[in-house]
Amino acid sequence: MTRAFAVPAADPSTAVAHFLARLRFETDVADVHADLTVVVPDLVVVDSRGDAAWTQGHLPGAVHLPTELIAERAAEAVPPGARVVTYCWGPGCDGATRAALEFARLGYPVKEMRGGYEYWVREGLPVVTATGPTRRPVDDLTAPRTAVACDC
Repeated sequence: MTRAFAVPAADPSTAVAHFLARLRFETDVADVHADLTVVVPDLVVVDSRGDAAWTQGHLPGAVHLPTELIAERAAEAVPPGARVVTYCWGPGCDGATRAALEFARLGYPVKEMRGGYEYWVREGLPVVTATGPTRRPVDDLTAPRTAVACDC
């Protein structure tokens, strides 16, 4: 007996719909980094964590907008028509999901960045801290040490 297919796989058309749906709602750290590097003009990356977390470190160019303030302040912080990517601490936190929900309710096209700040840092990407820009060594469990992305 196979464990991976103990429950049969979905038929291909159902699988296509499922995987397309996931990609409509989520993006990954490498793709966000690539878009920020080439400066996609209508992309706004939103850090939905609190003040202490923001000060500890955040993505370069991110907008700080804690989840509980999105409904009140989104219009002044994020231009109408902008495409929004939200992030929070990491995969164990629903903060980015709640933030994405708030932006969707306000009518913004939005995706959640899987892995959050944790995977951004673990992949050795640059962050801004209270003392300035920095980056940590790549964790080879999340990305190859010699490349910015996994080439997938």
